[in-house]
Amino acid sequence: MVKKIVGTGVLLVLALALQAGVKMYTLKSPDGKVKLEVTAGQGIAYSLFYDGRLLLKPSRIALHTDLPEADHWENIRITGTKQRHVSETVQAPFYRVKEFGIDCNELELRLNNGFSLLMRAYNDGMAYRFVAGRKGEMTVVEERAEFNFADDFEAYIPYSTNPKDPWNMAFQNFYTKAPLTQYNTELPAFLPLTVDAGAVKLTLLESDLEAYPGMFVCGDGKTPALKGVFAAYPQETFKNKWRCQETVKTRRPYIARVAGKRTFPWRIMAVTAEDTQMPVNHLVYALAAPNRIGDYNWIKPGKVAWEWWNDWGISGVDFKVGINTPTYKHYIDFAAEQGIEYVVLDEGWSDPKQGDIMTTVPEIDLPELAEYARNKGVGLILWAVMNVLDEQLEKACRYYAGMGIKGFKVDFLDRDDQKAVEMVYRIAETTAKYKLFVDFHGMYKPTGINRTFPNAINFEGVFGMEELKWSNPDMPLYDVTMPFIRMMAGNVDYTQGAMRNAVKKDFRDIYSSPMSQGTRCHQLATYIVFDSPLVMLCDAPTAYRKEPECTRFIAGLPVVADETRILQGKMGEYIVTARRVGEDWIVGGLTDWEARTVDLDLSFLPEGMFRAEIFCDGINADKKGEDYRHEYRDVKREDRLKMQLAPGGGFAIRLKKNHN
Repeated sequence: MVKKIVGTGVLLVLALALQAGVKMYTLKSPDGKVKLEVTAGQGIAYSLFYDGRLLLKPSRIALHTDLPEADHWENIRITGTKQRHVSETVQAPFYRVKEFGIDCNELELRLNNGFSLLMRAYNDGMAYRFVAGRKGEMTVVEERAEFNFADDFEAYIPYSTNPKDPWNMAFQNFYTKAPLTQYNTELPAFLPLTVDAGAVKLTLLESDLEAYPGMFVCGDGKTPALKGVFAAYPQETFKNKWRCQETVKTRRPYIARVAGKRTFPWRIMAVTAEDTQMPVNHLVYALAAPNRIGDYNWIKPGKVAWEWWNDWGISGVDFKVGINTPTYKHYIDFAAEQGIEYVVLDEGWSDPKQGDIMTTVPEIDLPELAEYARNKGVGLILWAVMNVLDEQLEKACRYYAGMGIKGFKVDFLDRDDQKAVEMVYRIAETTAKYKLFVDFHGMYKPTGINRTFPNAINFEGVFGMEELKWSNPDMPLYDVTMPFIRMMAGNVDYTQGAMRNAVKKDFRDIYSSPMSQGTRCHQLATYIVFDSPLVMLCDAPTAYRKEPECTRFIAGLPVVADETRILQGKMGEYIVTARRVGEDWIVGGLTDWEARTVDLDLSFLPEGMFRAEIFCDGINADKKGEDYRHEYRDVKREDRLKMQLAPGGGFAIRLKKNHN
């Protein structure tokens, strides 16, 4: 990372004494469009403007602790200020771009209670965090984080899915679109959450969440305001009987117990004037703590043959299919045939009821499978309940790394209280020590830990393909909404790749023989549109072998890019994404249940000829989701392609530079 810090005398404006003891400070982004007004004296509050328009009315912020001398926020005084301009080039392995630049202005307010407040104004958003400089430890009883919007804007709200215990759930839900004054007061919502303010969209996020609970928000159902709410610190936990997952039973009357000298998470409000800016907003990654593991060249992103979604659904073999050694050898053979880098052993290779990750079921010979996979050039990934792995973390990492296992898929955290977040960091750090990567499932949204620990390669926290095994949501709508909101936070393990593709009227949720909603090309395009450096092929080898063209295309797609651009898109309707890998490009497009024509301008290409391999919806894809057209074409940057997307459709293109 290259950082340049210079003085900015015009950055800080001590405007006036609003009333006795109250001062105002103004902070602007480098382009002048994002403006923060911060008042301090009778508490601390900030207002947000964009291009001169008020977006957030004064919104109070504070950290209430068990230290009486530090909790006088209503009579806070500023003891010093510091201003700077920060320019950074951030290296971003296994991210949507190889590197990116960040430019912002920063204001530090030193407070008379042992805290400081850092505020940053970027061209595409704002962020603030508290910094503590006290001795010993302290208890954070409550954090105040208000978001008082200037009008009754419409919001895209991902509510908690557990009314009985809203802090215990998988962080997977569709978006409820409603005015802020119609917020459902019975449930908090998890982040990211987007508010449509007309000319701009505002997205709430957080970054650098460490040893602290994640932020939810809630509204009062009357005013256009949200406030931060947090899971209280666990007191008692219990384990369920079917997979030994740890669940919180009782909680303490505070949210965190922390060191007196530390930084707190960044609270982010991304500001985007165009929908196409949203999936490539980098604030969460940029604000996270830098790489702590050093060399990361041992981490190999790639694709994964996966058995759970298709219910171990292979046929035409001479052995009994199930959780056993012959079945996994079959998946390994398939991965080797297709050049797929990994096979995951999902739930069942170790008896989940026993809660012992060091033992396998009798039907699995794991050392034999590891050797078999190694000889085939395929890596193995082991599934585990997160707390079960954590209980024998060092031992398990040492043993399985020695066996040649490449990583863990950890699951069923379903929390983001302080102890859960500490577990996530512990797992990321220890697995990195043994050169193992981690795919976090059953997990809260990404908060930049993949910058701090690049071996934290992917995250669920997304309403992915598993939902289609037991429900009938509007998945094409979600697929063209999620990239604009959830993907701002980071990578998504959506687990795509279905070869059974149903139009709207034909879809059925069948657990043991699942299908996707929308077309075959919709599925292909998700491999390009979604940020996913470790990506599943969710269907069975039997299904893929019947579809060699599509399988070859998926298996050959790169999973990380040097550059990502959103060429076209409107949140909740459609998206077209282009990614550059070296001198080649891949382009994917998705639509909701509305058919549409995309006029694809190829002017993003450099000079020269490119060989385009094109998968697009077939002429009958509106009736048969599996209908597609596959063709090759020579194109150049002056060309345009007319892509006809069926309802729930898509297209996928690979463009290779022609050197002839």
